[in-house]
Amino acid sequence: MEEKKIDYQYIEVNPYHKPKSLLDLNPRGLVPTLQYQNKPLYESTVLCEFLEDAYPDHTPHLLPKDPYDRARTRIWTDYVGSRIIPAYHRFLQHQGEDGLKEKQQEFLNHLKEFTKEMHPDGPYFMGQDFSLIDIVIAPWANRLWVFDHFKGGSGLPEEGKGGEDEGVWKRWRKWLSAVENRRSVKDTLSEREHYLPIYQRYAEDRAQSEAAKAIRAGRGIP
Repeated sequence: MEEKKIDYQYIEVNPYHKPKSLLDLNPRGLVPTLQYQNKPLYESTVLCEFLEDAYPDHTPHLLPKDPYDRARTRIWTDYVGSRIIPAYHRFLQHQGEDGLKEKQQEFLNHLKEFTKEMHPDGPYFMGQDFSLIDIVIAPWANRLWVFDHFKGGSGLPEEGKGGEDEGVWKRWRKWLSAVENRRSVKDTLSEREHYLPIYQRYAEDRAQSEAAKAIRAGRGIP
């Protein structure tokens, strides 16, 4: 089926220097924020489901038609938000060598559990179609380099060096390659130089975002 295009304007902002245009739409300053018919919406997963509802004839569909697959999509989308992203932040914000490996392993264990649930052939989580699950984890998967830069490595094994878990990591690499090479993903990534000062704040545990504060206090991501 041919992909249908939605007309839109993409505006990139620095989350530490939020423009008035963003704050007028969303006083909390959250990104992404969507303006639809002069009305604001936010929260990433909510926006994805909104686009699916607002443009039902456009493809690829972000949610499967089968009710079981839709429920499963929501289960693993929640897993990304409740397990993988908090573990990512705990690993990145951890200070010192003591306990760093444990934070790294916690993050990798969640990635393995997630990957084991992927369609065996893929290349995406649910199979051949790019969907909501792929979208919610893609930004974090595309920023694994921050661990190489700030924490001495992500711990993800190189090809052929995954030991008894090599099959799982091979599937992860296949998924990551498919996601990284999608035009929609490439077109919405910033250059690393723009991410570096932002993630340095997290790596030094001095970021003041709500996510950073929650991790620092031992809570889940808000």
